[in-house]
Amino acid sequence: MVEGTESGDIHVVKESPEGVLVAVIDGVGHGSPAAEAARAAADVVASFPYEDTVSLLWRCHEKLRHTRGVVMTLAFFCPHNRTMTWVGVGNIEGVLCHFDGSGHGRREHVVLRGGVIGHRMPPLRAEALQMAPHDTLILATDGIRPEFTESFTSDGDPQALANQLLARYRKGTDDALVLVARCLGDEPL
Repeated sequence: MVEGTESGDIHVVKESPEGVLVAVIDGVGHGSPAAEAARAAADVVASFPYEDTVSLLWRCHEKLRHTRGVVMTLAFFCPHNRTMTWVGVGNIEGVLCHFDGSGHGRREHVVLRGGVIGHRMPPLRAEALQMAPHDTLILATDGIRPEFTESFTSDGDPQALANQLLARYRKGTDDALVLVARCLGDEPL
């Protein structure tokens, strides 16, 4: 981020009786107009945490028609059936890591659809994945180099992991945000 400008990269974590909704949002461009679009999207997400992810993206699209628009990845954790449902528009990288007892495991990547919420929405389809304790979700904006998805283990605190990835993979030419959520028993953290 350029010194003295607002970041257009923000996140939302919102609990509801049904589960936990996580969103990472990147306003198109830089400065105040990007931050305003991101905040408008965050307000919509926070106001409707119970809505399914695809409907929520469409709701954001309608609200953002007169802004620069945003790209966004949403994930909804449902502890009742131990699933995470996710969908993304644009370039917010998402990886879900299923770890075995050794700290290593397989990775699944969110399927991103090209487009800009508020301007051009692609056809959307959310994907539901089974969750297990210690599964870790990482979402990162385009200010983070994409190779971050292959270079971490399940060890450590989620905040420490987010800080490490931000420090190691930040491009330095754009706003940057890393969000880490980990499944602990029946609920993500």
